Amino acid sequence: MDSTATTATDDPKQNLNQVTDSIHRRWASSTRSTSPSLPSMNTLVLELDNMTKLAENCNIQVPMEVLNYNPDEFTGDVLNSCIAKNQITKGTTDAFKSLRRHLLEELEQAFPDEVEAYREICATSAAVSCI
Repeated sequence: MDSTATTATDDPKQNLNQVTDSIHRRWASSTRSTSPSLPSMNTLVLELDNMTKLAENCNIQVPMEVLNYNPDEFTGDVLNSCIAKNQITKGTTDAFKSLRRHLLEELEQAFPDEVEAYREICATSAAVSCI
């Protein structure tokens, strides 16, 4: 028998988490084998019974929005949010590259020798390209 079935701690939420983990492990092991053993199934039933008893003492409020939220919609929303943030970051990066290029052009007109030396230093080092 699994130790989580007989473990008694003061925190019902922790107990419920342990039982849920145990049930998941039992379910995973029973689906891997072609014929689940009777002791394994009995332990699974005991864990489910234990979870029911622990749930009575555990008052968890779940908002209806969470229950009504479609996981596919959530995944789509997260991906769309990531794409939007990525586009903002790319725009910012492109703007800085453009500014850098523009500043180098202006500096080259004012200080051609210094910009040439700067480009030579960049070419010989492992630094970011000097554009």
